[in-house]
Amino acid sequence: MQIHISANDGVPIYLQIVNQVKYLVACGRLGPGEELPPIRALAEQLLVNPNTIARAYMELERDGIVAKRHGSGTYVSDAGSPLARKERMKILSERADALLAEAHHLNVDLESVIDLLKQRRKLLNKEPS
Repeated sequence: MQIHISANDGVPIYLQIVNQVKYLVACGRLGPGEELPPIRALAEQLLVNPNTIARAYMELERDGIVAKRHGSGTYVSDAGSPLARKERMKILSERADALLAEAHHLNVDLESVIDLLKQRRKLLNKEPS
C-alpha cells in the first residue's frame, strides 16, 4: 500500500491517509479482505506518530471502509467499500469541475467538451470511428 503525505498542503495528515485509503479501495487497488499495514509499521514508513495512523484507521472503520479483527489487524471490509461508488463519483466530479472551469476560461462550449470526451474515449478504448 503506497501512501504519500505532505506536511505542506494544509490537510491534516490523518485525513490524507483516510482519503488515500478510500481512493485505493474505490479504484480496486485494495480489495475486500486485504490487510492494511499495522499501525506502527505504517507510522514508521510515513515518519508520523502512531496515534495519527490509529486516528485514520478509526475514521476508516467508522465509515465502514475497514474492519478491525481483534488481535489480527485491520482489513478492508469484506463487503467492500460502501463508499466505493460515491468516492469514484467524488473523484470524477472534482476532475469534471476542473475541466469545465478550464473550458470556460478557454471559451470552449459544453458541446465541444462533450465531443472531445467522446473522441478521447474512443482513442482510449480503441473503438473504431
